[in-house]
Amino acid sequence: MSRVIAASFAAIVAAAMLPTAASAGCYNCYTPQPCATCYQQQYVPPQYRAVQETVMVSPGAVVAHRTPAQYRTVMVPQTVMVAPPGVAYEQIPPQYATRERVEMVSPGYSYYAPVASRCASCGGYGGFGGYGHGGYGYGY
Repeated sequence: MSRVIAASFAAIVAAAMLPTAASAGCYNCYTPQPCATCYQQQYVPPQYRAVQETVMVSPGAVVAHRTPAQYRTVMVPQTVMVAPPGVAYEQIPPQYATRERVEMVSPGYSYYAPVASRCASCGGYGGFGGYGHGGYGYGY
């Protein structure tokens, strides 16, 4: 019975001495097994831009102004038309304004990026991570 206790105690001590992701400087990150490269979630916020556009506030119009006929009394019993009635047209141009609005160019997203390890035995050489040999593989 004491051999079983001693063997289990030795196994626990040996497991505690093995390097872990936390001892390699990987805090708050995702470490897939069996690789020791540490991945941390990165967040890219959404990108916006201001767009200015010209909009029509009021359309153009044509307004008709009527002028009445003009009469003049030539003699007391007689009134004569001096100018006939008329119509004058006025063109009112359309009114425009510049409106500014904000639109989203790119939505926010998150991705996992490898975190440079602090030791040469943690998935790379000299702190370079990646998928491959010696840290010069297919990493980011």
